[in-house]
Amino acid sequence: MKETMGNPLHLKSLNHISLICRSVEQSIDFYQNVLGFVPIRRPGSFNFDGAWLFGYGIGIHLLQSEDPESMPKKTEINPKDNHISFQCESMGAVEKKLKEMELKYKRSMVEEGGIHVDQLFFHDPDGFMIEICDCDNLPVIPIAGEIARSCSLVNLPLLPQQQQQLRLLQQ
Repeated sequence: MKETMGNPLHLKSLNHISLICRSVEQSIDFYQNVLGFVPIRRPGSFNFDGAWLFGYGIGIHLLQSEDPESMPKKTEINPKDNHISFQCESMGAVEKKLKEMELKYKRSMVEEGGIHVDQLFFHDPDGFMIEICDCDNLPVIPIAGEIARSCSLVNLPLLPQQQQQLRLLQQ
């Protein structure tokens, strides 16, 4: 097995995801009014319909399908499908809002070492899966080498067990 290198491409962060849409207008409405993204200026040199949105440190680039009628229609909410996940402040508030908007969703829960993470899954207008979770307390633990941190930017300080690991490494 090859030895892994820390950051061979010198990546800094996720910039954007691109999604092909049946209707760019419907997708703008969803990402703006359901998820809180803001439309931003898109280069005028593009010769195809689309829109750019930004929020939470990432961009979503919407691309108009050349053949919207041939796009598959997903109806089943499957948490094991491709998706993007967002952390939230209150799962109760999210669930209440989804009910008010009459958006169909599916609840799930993950448990690891006594830590419980609640998840809600639902589709955008084109069937792309969106997950909302409360995974602030779930540590990100690399298989080898690095010190684990929380998956939340809010909780970037080292967790107590990580502080202990760091003290041992420094001795």
